[in-house]
This record gives sequence, structure tokens and C-alpha cells, in this order.
Amino acid sequence: MLRYLYGSQLKLHPVLADSMFRHRAAQFHDRLGWDVTVDRNGHERDSYDDHDPLYVIWQIPNGRHGGSMRFLPTTGPTMVNDHFSDLMGGGKICSKYIWESTRFCLAPDANARVAAALMLGGGELMRGFGVRQFVGVFDARMVRIYRRTGSSPTVLGSSGQGRDKISVGLWDYHPTDRLNVLARAGLSSTVSEHWYARAFGQKPENSRPVAA
Repeated sequence: MLRYLYGSQLKLHPVLADSMFRHRAAQFHDRLGWDVTVDRNGHERDSYDDHDPLYVIWQIPNGRHGGSMRFLPTTGPTMVNDHFSDLMGGGKICSKYIWESTRFCLAPDANARVAAALMLGGGELMRGFGVRQFVGVFDARMVRIYRRTGSSPTVLGSSGQGRDKISVGLWDYHPTDRLNVLARAGLSSTVSEHWYARAFGQKPENSRPVAA
């Protein structure tokens, strides 16, 4: 199921949090070879995890992590503005209607439905929080995943070639996209809205825009 948890809430879900940060270490440090920090607990964390981000997490039946994404409003510190503005010609994105999406991570045994469910969760945040677009940095391997889940971004700028290519992308929200992602995830609208309401107390379409 999808869980929506702020960083400050992760301590209430220690098994889920531990497995998420361990899977991030396995994916970004071990498999992809990114220059990221892994602590003595085997967790991959960075400074943006300290800004109380909102995580969308796919939780498998044993309570552990199946996949996740991290979201922060662009009105505060973001990776794209702090480290990748050169890909946008030196410009920065700062809007209460645009959030940054980072750390797209899948458990080693996750299938394509998990990726689609995470995309669905991001879309539900857009509906509920009044967010109009997501911005994020992605590498070449993600192009295939985005295409497969029907969530390809508009590319704002890129650097590098082939497997080393890094891009900044912008995702819009369209109601038809939600239907496509629901189908790819094998989930119903009712179930998705139930998971959202469990976290925030009401369905996405009944939420007030609270993007800061």
C-alpha cells in the first residue's frame, strides 16, 4: 500500500524507514555508484532528509519498503536549485505550485507496478496539495521507467551522454494521466483515495491547497 509520511513521522515506522534508507544505499551507492553518503547503519541520507520532506512510500505486507520518492517545496532548499541549476542555464525554480521530487528508489525485487504506484502517489499529492508541477533530476536509466509508467517529463536541460546523461525534468498533472497510472499500477481510484485519506484525513479532491 501507499504511505504518505513526513520525515518527522518516520520514527513511528522504524522498520519501514530502516529498509527505505538501506534500499537507497543499495541502489544509489552500490548499484549506481553515485557519490552519496552511507552511514554506519547502512543508510543513504543527505541534508534534504533533514528538512522534513514528504515521502511517498510503497509498503509491502511485511511492513518493509518496496519503493519510495521524496518531495520538497521549491520555496525552500532543493537539490535542483542548489546543485543542478547549471542544467537550466543558471536559473532556479521557486514556486509554491512546484515541488521537487527526488530519490526515486525501488526495492531490489520490486516490479513495474510499484513504480507506477509511486507515480500515482505523486499525482495524488498534486491533486491534494494544489501542486501543479514536479521538478526533478534524473539519469538515463529513468527514461525507460518514466515512459513505461506513462509519466515522462518535459526536459529542461541535460548534461553528459549515454548512460552518464543527467537531466532536469518537469512533470505536469493531467486527469487522464491518473487513469493511465492507475491502470498500470493495477489499483482502483477508491483504494488510492483511501490511502491518501488515511494520511491526510480527506480525499485529494477535498483537500485545500497548502503548498507553502
